[in-house]
Amino acid sequence: MREDLQGLEISKNELRELTNLPLYYELIIIIRPLERFIKNMIDKIKGPEGATFIYIGITISVICYLIFDFIAENFTPIMAPSWILFLVFCLGISIITQLLLYLNWRQKNQIVKTNITPSLQILLMDVDRYNAVIKAIDINDQIEAAGNIGVTIKERNKVIEALKLARADLVRALKTERILRENKNFIISNTELFANNLAALTAMQITEKASEHGKLLNEALQIALDVQHEMGKLQNQH
Repeated sequence: MREDLQGLEISKNELRELTNLPLYYELIIIIRPLERFIKNMIDKIKGPEGATFIYIGITISVICYLIFDFIAENFTPIMAPSWILFLVFCLGISIITQLLLYLNWRQKNQIVKTNITPSLQILLMDVDRYNAVIKAIDINDQIEAAGNIGVTIKERNKVIEALKLARADLVRALKTERILRENKNFIISNTELFANNLAALTAMQITEKASEHGKLLNEALQIALDVQHEMGKLQNQH
């Protein structure tokens, strides 16, 4: 990725920080890290220090087994070969670990489902489109670097500047959404305090309506309007 594109993408970790929600949290399957671990071990064994790595690995395995064998013989009433107990122990630890990972994943998904708002869903789709543009430019750059001069992006500097503005507005909109979402109850009980702020946002929308980055600013305004609408609905219910 070219230097002018680096840092423009809005990563999943940044989205989690901006929204204070565990977005895009994936369930960890312990078999996959184990597969990667075994693959890394095989690569190291094939390397120049393979013999040393094998020796260290065998030594650690033997020490762990001897410690487990001592514990099993002296503190476990089960009469079974220690190697069988060792395998059962490893299997049990794996099952418990996977269960804990699943419960953690389900809890985070439930937090997202409970707290996500329609406005945030729209903003997340905007982020996906924004990241897709950066990915497309990066692929185009790779094609150009392969010798295809005809695919050069015209006025690249202007495109990058536009992306920077879009990124700043997306970040601002996500921060605005989070503030309104996390303080919704306070806003509902103090609607008069936010009337002037909403008027200022509306004036800002009018002055920047024609600009490209103004479109994303309008999204932040729409969030405020949505909250005002929800406040009105809630007040009418009481």
